[in-house]
Amino acid sequence: MLADSQIPLRRLLIVSQHRAATEALCDHLSRHGFIVAQASCESAAREAAGARPDVVLLDADVAGGWRPMVAALRDLIPAGRIAVLASYWHADEQREAVASGIGGTLLKHLDGTALARQLRALSEPTIVTNSPTPEFPGIPAIIDGSEAIAYVETRISDGACAYPITPSTTMAAVYQVAVANGTPNLWGTHLKFIEPESEHSSASAAEGFALAGGRVTNFTAGQGLILMKEVLYVIAGKRLPAVFHVGARALTVQGLNIHAGHDDMMGVADCGWGIFFARNCQEAADLTAIARRVAEDSETPWFVAQDGFLTTHTIENVLLPEDDLLRRFVGDPRTTVRDLFDPADALMSGVVQNQDSYMKGRIAQRAWYDRLTEITERAMAEWATLTGRQYGLIKEYKTEDADYVMVSMGTMADTALAVVDALRDDGRKVGCITVTSFRPFPAAKLAAALRNAKVVAVVERTDEPAAADNPLTRELKSALADATMDGAPMPRVISVSAGLGSRDIQPGDLGAVFDLMADDVRVKKTRRAFLGIRHPLALDKSSLSIRPKGAYSLRGHSVGGFGSVTTNKLVATTVGELFNLYVQAYPRYGSEKKGLPTTYFLTIAEEPIRLHNELTEVDFVPLFDTNSFKQGDPLAGLVDGGTVFVPTPLTDPAEIWAALPPATRAEILARKIRLLALDAAALAKQYAPREDLEIRMQGVALVGVFLKVSPFAGRAGLDRPALMEAVRANLTRFFGKRGSAVVDANLAVIQGAYDGVIDVTEAIGGKVAVPVRAEVGR
Repeated sequence: MLADSQIPLRRLLIVSQHRAATEALCDHLSRHGFIVAQASCESAAREAAGARPDVVLLDADVAGGWRPMVAALRDLIPAGRIAVLASYWHADEQREAVASGIGGTLLKHLDGTALARQLRALSEPTIVTNSPTPEFPGIPAIIDGSEAIAYVETRISDGACAYPITPSTTMAAVYQVAVANGTPNLWGTHLKFIEPESEHSSASAAEGFALAGGRVTNFTAGQGLILMKEVLYVIAGKRLPAVFHVGARALTVQGLNIHAGHDDMMGVADCGWGIFFARNCQEAADLTAIARRVAEDSETPWFVAQDGFLTTHTIENVLLPEDDLLRRFVGDPRTTVRDLFDPADALMSGVVQNQDSYMKGRIAQRAWYDRLTEITERAMAEWATLTGRQYGLIKEYKTEDADYVMVSMGTMADTALAVVDALRDDGRKVGCITVTSFRPFPAAKLAAALRNAKVVAVVERTDEPAAADNPLTRELKSALADATMDGAPMPRVISVSAGLGSRDIQPGDLGAVFDLMADDVRVKKTRRAFLGIRHPLALDKSSLSIRPKGAYSLRGHSVGGFGSVTTNKLVATTVGELFNLYVQAYPRYGSEKKGLPTTYFLTIAEEPIRLHNELTEVDFVPLFDTNSFKQGDPLAGLVDGGTVFVPTPLTDPAEIWAALPPATRAEILARKIRLLALDAAALAKQYAPREDLEIRMQGVALVGVFLKVSPFAGRAGLDRPALMEAVRANLTRFFGKRGSAVVDANLAVIQGAYDGVIDVTEAIGGKVAVPVRAEVGR
């Protein structure tokens, strides 16, 4: 039993026609931190208005059913705080319940303690839905956003017409491999890949593919998407349910940038397409299937956007949708996509319309769009029932009692969740909202979600200096203005630009936004702000620093073309799969990658990693060579007592130590940093099956070093033989298609690095001292 002093009390209202039967339940729940009141159907609204309960438990067997009772109560208490208790939930009824917005569908056979736990979750600002084990929980994998997209599309589409541009190229490359291998989709149709001479032509090819009844996709970004724009209007006007995937990228304005920005998506937002924004790799996979279902149910084309590089090239834990799930949820394209070229069902499309008819046809298009919200929500509810993974047009997080709310899209919305949690721990009433569906725009839902907010900050990965506001801010202000006309209060709204061209967004940057909102004086003088740059309107980053539970982080320094990104992926997948941990790995490099500096990041943790920023605090720093100390400051951000690794042909610890700059040696000693070294080139040359693999296999040596210095093998109780056997199994999955010789060679390099890495600091021991005038400060 939980004592009253251990948990805060919550007010619970139970609505039931069987008062006597609920007495025992009331008694049990009162011992679990609830102040319980009972009501009948007739008195429920009156009791809810007077008691203002934190959560309502509604018996599904009440007279007239639970639906009208939920409708009567939702004006008095948010639907997300209402749970319906039933002996059994039929799948269709549960989908309806989820779509209604209630917080939970509970089962009467739950024991009292489990029921109390679920109700307490509903009474907190974050709603946790009680749902049975899903029929399709997903297939665990560690992949990037591009691979997640291609995994789904190679199973459900008929073909791709694409002229891919960075950062969308990996999606197309994986798809094209499937075509080259003769891979059929789930209904036996062999995939097609058409690559014409430009993005504009690829959109035209996709139009033709869809007109002929084919389920078609495309992969694009940035200028490529904008070049398509003329054709995008036509695809929408002809009601062709194509799904295009965008690695959202900054547009070339004053300079070229290939990295994350929402400029390209905002540039096509008026074309009549649906638009989903994914926060992470999981959402990229799930939204691909959902977009396809909605596109074909509504005969409306759709974009699935993910942040370029920050998701397209970031490796994370993903639950991939099962083939049977995709067969059932999406369906055979022969039965869901109309063939407009079928001579047996002749139709004229794309005709000339003059003054007498064009406007009639244009306005008639609204009949399709008026249904979009309903169709989208229905598909998302069905996906949640099948998989347990919840989606909505928006995703509210701890907003019900929040005075200050941040609204955003893409990866920064994921980071906002962690920032809100950290600030909530300090007692601050803050929340955030993710906009998943930019089209159809969820105006009414956003206005309702912000009804209690005093200040709202809209943080966007774009900037439109000639407009009244940035795109998402304009849409949100319009939604709030409509609600205000109906009597709702109008919160103050601030427009913030951040992350353009993948400019780093730290938790402290988003923390600064919440600090601004809470400053009554500053907020009245601020309509617009910027993050992460020097500017009169820029906000100073707060001191907020967040790391996931049990996190161990790596920041590597290398040179483009030496396989460092592949190595990081290998380390991430190996460690994540071996030790059943959450991982996130991603690179940072410019447009001119090969031969120039590349930084790669890896975090391993015991919980999902919601941060999408460059790491400022790491435990391990592997370098390309000792010249890294002369070209930058690779020890910056390394924790005291952390580890740095240097590949070098030197084997004598004293010589390795002497090769470092004096200031670096002093800092290593003062901060008790562990220095490791290895001749990775010699190791790779010894075991590489071909000369052209030697450079790449130098990176493989890092896997062995990482396994030696990181704490995960020890935590898992694996000795060296057990660890290497587990590594072999992982390498077989990774390199098995290239033959056992390649697997054996990689394992030999890993074993050689694990056994042969030199602990320089241990070897030199007390033979050196910190110089008296060492400059070790940062």
